[in-house]
Amino acid sequence: MSTAPDLVAAAAQAAGAQQYPAGALYVVATPIGNLADLSLRALHVLRLVDAVACEDTRVSAQLLRHYGLHKPLLALHQHNEREAAQGLAERLQRGERIALISDAGTPAVSDPGARLVAELQRAGLRCIPIPGASSTLAALSVAGDELAQGFRFVGFLPPKGEARAQALAALEASPDALVLFEAPHRVADLAAELAQRWPQRGVTWCRELTKQFESVHRLQCAELPALLARDPHAQRGEFALVLHAQPPQQTEGLAPEVERQLQILMEELPLKQAVGLVARISGVARNTLYARALELKAP
Repeated sequence: MSTAPDLVAAAAQAAGAQQYPAGALYVVATPIGNLADLSLRALHVLRLVDAVACEDTRVSAQLLRHYGLHKPLLALHQHNEREAAQGLAERLQRGERIALISDAGTPAVSDPGARLVAELQRAGLRCIPIPGASSTLAALSVAGDELAQGFRFVGFLPPKGEARAQALAALEASPDALVLFEAPHRVADLAAELAQRWPQRGVTWCRELTKQFESVHRLQCAELPALLARDPHAQRGEFALVLHAQPPQQTEGLAPEVERQLQILMEELPLKQAVGLVARISGVARNTLYARALELKAP
């Protein structure tokens, strides 16, 4: 088994040849559960930087210790992000390298960091992404949503009330796969809401991605309450789910000119790009054009 010094040496060998400019913020993705998912490049950057800005210093200290790293830690969370940005900007202007990490995954995506990045970029300072583990992409990769034209990251819905109902209603007819997160104490309510609103809609339900007790289920929304009821541990942990795209509705026919535009562009371009261009030219809804494009493409 490799020791921490072995890992640091391997990281330096794999990633050390690239330039790592001073006076820059490095936005570093960290594991979402499995510590083996930290990239060698991320490890090299964390060894190189002068300090690490992090969501929770206790969590980040434990993570760094696991890899044999010891760095000054700077708290940056949703309550102090604006104030912390000024101090970090001054340090970068002095030529320091600072890493930004969150408790898990990629900073500034459903985690603190977006405001900091915006402030630093407005000040003319570099922000360099160091990509890595992502619960969003992990969930999408096992969703198998063949109807989706793309995906949309929704994250956490409003916790309750009319705002939550409106947010769900807005997802009704999306041609994209939709990635949602949910907290353990609300996950049963979300399962019931999805089952009532879209009983036949496909969903991929992911719990504890990358961890020892990871579970992934691809099913219909109507089946979600039963899934939670039969497993006493099913409401514990971290949840990411993919609401599959709704099947396109059959069309009654397009105007001849629009139909011709669609046919011509489909001969020259990928289907999604052809649909997008015709939607811009004609003003016809993308869903309508996409449904017709599938009909034309069918043997």
